[in-house]
Amino acid sequence: MSTTHRPVVRRCVSCAHLKDRTRMLRLVRLADGKIGLGQGFGRSAYVCRSQRCLEDARRRKRVQKSLRIPNHPTIDATLAAELDNPASDNGKPVQDSPVE
Repeated sequence: MSTTHRPVVRRCVSCAHLKDRTRMLRLVRLADGKIGLGQGFGRSAYVCRSQRCLEDARRRKRVQKSLRIPNHPTIDATLAAELDNPASDNGKPVQDSPVE
């Protein structure tokens, strides 16, 4: 039996590439209607940390559509903050290549 584990992959709501979920930004619609960033249980949407995907998700309201909520100012603020600092990955290097 092999001891290597396959990475858990998720699909970006903007570019639709499959990537390791630790390399993506996760936004969660919590049960109380609030938006969580990378934590909590509930409906979630993943976005690549690339400039192109973050801009596209913000401009085309991809996260709001995926979470099935109307415009939410927290989402726009979070995506704008990530656009200002795209290299922030909690100390992990940013990886833009899709997982196959």
